[in-house]
Amino acid sequence: MDISGTLVVGMKNWRLRAALGIILSGSLSAGLANAQNATPEEAQALESQGRLPEAAEVWRAVTQQHPNDAAAYASLGVVLSKQQKYQEAAAAYREAIKLNPKLPGVQLNLGLAEFKQGEFRGAIAPFQAVLASDPNNLQAETLLGLSCYGAKQFAEAAKYLKVAAASDPANTELRRVLAQSCLWAKDYSCAQDEFREILQTDPESPSAHILSGEALDGLGKTSEAIEEFQLAAKIAPREPNVHFGIGFLYWKLHQYDEAQKEFQAELVNDPNQAQALAYLGDIEWKNNHPDQALELLNRAVESQKDIRLAYVDLGAVYTQRKQYNEAVAALRHAVELDPAQPDAHYGLGRLYQTRGNTAAAQKELQKVRELHGSADEGLVGKIAPAPPSLNEVQGQPRQ
Repeated sequence: MDISGTLVVGMKNWRLRAALGIILSGSLSAGLANAQNATPEEAQALESQGRLPEAAEVWRAVTQQHPNDAAAYASLGVVLSKQQKYQEAAAAYREAIKLNPKLPGVQLNLGLAEFKQGEFRGAIAPFQAVLASDPNNLQAETLLGLSCYGAKQFAEAAKYLKVAAASDPANTELRRVLAQSCLWAKDYSCAQDEFREILQTDPESPSAHILSGEALDGLGKTSEAIEEFQLAAKIAPREPNVHFGIGFLYWKLHQYDEAQKEFQAELVNDPNQAQALAYLGDIEWKNNHPDQALELLNRAVESQKDIRLAYVDLGAVYTQRKQYNEAVAALRHAVELDPAQPDAHYGLGRLYQTRGNTAAAQKELQKVRELHGSADEGLVGKIAPAPPSLNEVQGQPRQ
């Protein structure tokens, strides 16, 4: 199934008259037509010759002459898309839709233009519109699922991608995106089912073993998760995040020596892997090495601003050093990242006690009592999903 093509939208009578236009237009080879006399036939002739920038200029002139011509805007969008000017193409498609919401193919083209420039949220509505008018349109269903995945709406992505994957069961990349959607939606049974299918087809897939390990950890099977990650590391020791994943799982089991080795192995592959730096810093803090911890934690947050654990530990280190303003800032940032985790509230409570702010301390410690035992940090969420790729879903390498 080819889902990367762009539909050419235009008035049928323009196509029928295009050949006549070529004959009548003796000035095409000399350059662009006069903007006041630009015609659809002239634009199509230029497009057929591969002269896309000139064709786009003629289509623009046509839209200026006929500002209510939806098909002209749609055809301008097609030519701009062929030049990979997706932002401009999307603007042209939106204008066409505004003038004629029922013009065939334009919603799909708009969705593709948004998708190809990485505007996944913007692609969702056009693909939904296509699917609403044609519920059996598998192309739109697949693209809508991939767009939801790219927009991190994982439960919605899984809903649409299940249909797409069922229609193309041999497409392991599509199954991988579905499995990862299930995983990030915390539907671990669905994720496991998909990973099992992928591994039957490709047992040497390190990414499938990694994702299967994440799902097993989500199901509370941490030891089995470690085995999956170790299989991935054996197949591809330089696979991104594979050693971090093993290290995190050992860290979760409080096996800090084993975790430290794995985090260090991840940094050999990628010296700036922020998660590995943060968790190494946490181990150094636990081992009462605050100077080493501070260096690693600062490197982590310089590289990635949303690692909650790093800010919790920075708050602890700064508190020990009596750098109270820095400690409060770090702990408050940790709370902003995830208010449901009790450790940052506890750190703030103890810090406020130290500074004599009894009311603020009591408020934070009450929050700790409310949250105690209610939150659990797992591996899901630590390894970010790759952005969706039309090329990979079609069995081609990512560009």
